[in-house]
Amino acid sequence: QVQLVESGGGLVQAGGSLRLSCVASGRTFSNYAIGWFRQAPGKERAFVAGISRSTSTHYADSVQGRFTISRDNAKNTVYLQMNSLKPEDTAVYYCAAKRLSISLDVRLYDYWGQGTQVTVSS
Repeated sequence: QVQLVESGGGLVQAGGSLRLSCVASGRTFSNYAIGWFRQAPGKERAFVAGISRSTSTHYADSVQGRFTISRDNAKNTVYLQMNSLKPEDTAVYYCAAKRLSISLDVRLYDYWGQGTQVTVSS
């Protein structure tokens, strides 16, 4: 089992920044790829960014160049630095873990956090 806890969400004006954290406990954190997903009201949960065990990364087109994902295995933590935020970034953000490689498919992740709300005002 892997337990994930997100934090760092909040209310920010358009153009601002937030840094989300995802802290893991349980099994060996470094064995897992971590993905960040988001879900806006009335929409499906969607891939935002992912980082592999080898720290290779992948981003959704909508956040490429604005968001940066990173991991600190010593702290069992993955970060999502979000810059130049837009109102359309408003959503609940979730981190998730899976073995092996990053996937854009929400169904392939085994463990999920409870989510953190990000609201971007215009």
